[in-house]
Amino acid sequence: MSHDILVLYYSRSGHTAQLARFIARGVEEVPGMRARLRQVPPVAPVTEIAMPPEPEDGAPYVSRTDLVECAGLALGSPTRFGNMAAPLKYFLDTTGAEWASGALAGKPAAVFTSTSTMHGGQEATLLSMALPLLHHGMLLVGIPYTEPALNNTVTGGTPYGASHVSGTRGDNGISDHERELARNLGRRLADVARRLGTPA
Repeated sequence: MSHDILVLYYSRSGHTAQLARFIARGVEEVPGMRARLRQVPPVAPVTEIAMPPEPEDGAPYVSRTDLVECAGLALGSPTRFGNMAAPLKYFLDTTGAEWASGALAGKPAAVFTSTSTMHGGQEATLLSMALPLLHHGMLLVGIPYTEPALNNTVTGGTPYGASHVSGTRGDNGISDHERELARNLGRRLADVARRLGTPA
């Protein structure tokens, strides 16, 4: 069995990447489980220059091997009009072989996002990311209301997954509640993967 939880994200301004790191911390609070941070490369309508094989900063780019080897997946994206960002959607659209082989079937998954405003489409974005994971046969893990921070947050955090409100200028740091809920989601995901003993 693999002990790695793949924490995969796209982040343009860095807020989703920060949330990913808190989820990774939660994963590694579960004995025997490790977080594998990866990102998807940007896309453009017209590609003039090929992307370098490794990003200049942040986590390495994801590979097919990361998907096959993971025991679970946390998937993150900023909101784009209530939907996941194009680079993440593009990557998911290329996972037909993994879908056909059942590489992710039966593994637990969770989703997370960042928006600039409180009502900027967080829950719709989380649901948009959940749909392809269901098609892959993954088991979705959310955040229950037994978590006090979910009842008390005045920033991000939803039962569908972890979230962050970055502010219209992008100057809001991750709040205490957002941090707590992200770590909790990572712990829950890793604990479910450990209990399932999902073979890789």
